[in-house]
Amino acid sequence: MGKLIGFLLGFWLLHLPGALLGLWIGHLFDQASRRQQAFGWRRQPDAQQQAVFLHTTFAVMGHVAKGAGRVSEQQIRAASWFMDRMGLTGQVRTEAQDSFRQGKQADFPLEETLSSFRHACRGQQDLLRVFLEVQLQAAFSDGQPTVEQRQRLLEVAELLGFSRWELEQFLAMAQAESNFSSARQGQSQRQQQQGRAYQAPPRRDQLADAYTILGVAAEVSDAEVKKAYRKQMSKHHPDKLAARGLPPEMMNMAKEKAQEIQQAWELIKQARGMR
Repeated sequence: MGKLIGFLLGFWLLHLPGALLGLWIGHLFDQASRRQQAFGWRRQPDAQQQAVFLHTTFAVMGHVAKGAGRVSEQQIRAASWFMDRMGLTGQVRTEAQDSFRQGKQADFPLEETLSSFRHACRGQQDLLRVFLEVQLQAAFSDGQPTVEQRQRLLEVAELLGFSRWELEQFLAMAQAESNFSSARQGQSQRQQQQGRAYQAPPRRDQLADAYTILGVAAEVSDAEVKKAYRKQMSKHHPDKLAARGLPPEMMNMAKEKAQEIQQAWELIKQARGMR
């Protein structure tokens, strides 16, 4: 519409040169209009798009859990725990439970489901990454994922546009996050038992997990560690994900992830004596 109006107005004012100029200005207007509309969707995704996000999250969670054979009580509790973290209640929670059961079925249409999901996310890599990270957290809830579960996670990753190498990175980070979270909880309990003044130095394996969470090796320079921290925070910052269209139900999880990255960074700074 912008190009058409620009062309006609330019031709009326300046004939052919004006028409060409108006066509170009109209093209710029159309591009800006599309960007504004897309940004508006990302800030306020409609109910249908949010429903697709939540349905896919729990359906794929059930599909990956079924890869272990029989879905364990621990995996079912993990799915319920994710629903609690998202604050799902009433009809929305019932639909999420139905989605989890659908994902466990042998005829679950994984490719079709993820295709619809990618379309709803407009191919936003940050949202797709958050989705995959949730699936990995769920897979680690019952210990190490089985070979079949890893194969299903690889299939999910590839359908979302990630490579096998990227998935291996995500798996290493998920394992490190699980270890890191458990260590932090244990440390917090010891602090409560021995008084707030108690401050144990970080264990070597805990520090290694912190580096893995930031996606760098322990041998890199201070500047590279800081760069990695900023990169991870940029990818997982809750406000940025909200602007991308992350459903409000998943914002608490995004905040927890950002806090974990922050804690890993603080631990590394302490160990290195960085300011």
